[in-house]
Amino acid sequence: MNEKLEKILADYNELERQLSDPANLSDPEKLTRISKQKSEMENDVEKIRRFLQIEKTIAENRDLISSGDDELSEIAEMEIHELESERENLKKEIEMLLISADPNDKKNVIVEIRPAAGGDESELFASEIFRMYSHFAENQGWRLEILSAQNSSGGGLKYIAFEIRGEKVYSKMKYESGVHRVQRVPETEKSGRIHTSTITVAVLPEAEENDIEIKPQDLRIDVFRSSGPGGQSVNTTDSAVRITHLPTGMTVSCQDEKSQLKNKAKAIAILRSRLLAAEEERKQKESSDVRRSQIGTGDRSEKIRTYNFPQDRITDHRINQSWHGIPKILNGDLSPIISALTSEDQKRKLSSTE
Repeated sequence: MNEKLEKILADYNELERQLSDPANLSDPEKLTRISKQKSEMENDVEKIRRFLQIEKTIAENRDLISSGDDELSEIAEMEIHELESERENLKKEIEMLLISADPNDKKNVIVEIRPAAGGDESELFASEIFRMYSHFAENQGWRLEILSAQNSSGGGLKYIAFEIRGEKVYSKMKYESGVHRVQRVPETEKSGRIHTSTITVAVLPEAEENDIEIKPQDLRIDVFRSSGPGGQSVNTTDSAVRITHLPTGMTVSCQDEKSQLKNKAKAIAILRSRLLAAEEERKQKESSDVRRSQIGTGDRSEKIRTYNFPQDRITDHRINQSWHGIPKILNGDLSPIISALTSEDQKRKLSSTE
């Protein structure tokens, strides 16, 4: 563990060096970014330095005990007893710090919701889950902006992509990636038969330009007129944008803005985050042990949660835990579920490092 702690201290010292480097003084944006990183690390660094100092003092006191001086030995033993208690408390805090050191946890996110199986009912459920995240974001003091959306003629959503900005958004939202299943009687079902529908949710850490390089020659950009549900034209200019990333075949369309440039910028943001998520998923698959130990893996093929309306029960299958009160949860009260997932995720990661 001490090697990891020394690495954190080295990273912190490097940030201090960069702040005083004359070469960076002419770049206010870079200085602000470095200063923010350093500020975010300060509390953790203080704990690590104290922990390492305690380790050193305990070792020195044990040398005193073996020196044969009875008076000094007695004082050293008393001090060791006090220091070991403080060390254990600090060790627990530092262990949690190490397992929580996901570099994406502090990032904003781009969320994509798509209906899967279930037709109109799936599209309606997609709109309800979007509203749930909207209310949850508001409760957290986060800001939400729709990047791209396609409404269905039945009042649901065929697709929506939105950005959430705020404090450590990914650290909480990452547990939402996967297949969400709903079981209920649709309003149009006269026989009262329960239908099962599904949607997929992808939570992507927002990628910055230096995270993923996108070469202009790798893009095919098409423009077209935006349309509403059922192909209804809502714009008389070619403001909608479709971007295809030729190396991967990924395609992103944006048509919500009247400006072609704004739609292009939003499409690029979604594409960049998708590419970053794909690269990180590839790395996770190469490290299967790490992947199995985590809950928030971002695997969109995994069924993670069932919303059973007749029994007023939501079950998260990753931790086999259920909650009642679907209306309250769909109104944004996600915190109990997120807290349970975070706690279990930390336990699994901690056990995998032991």
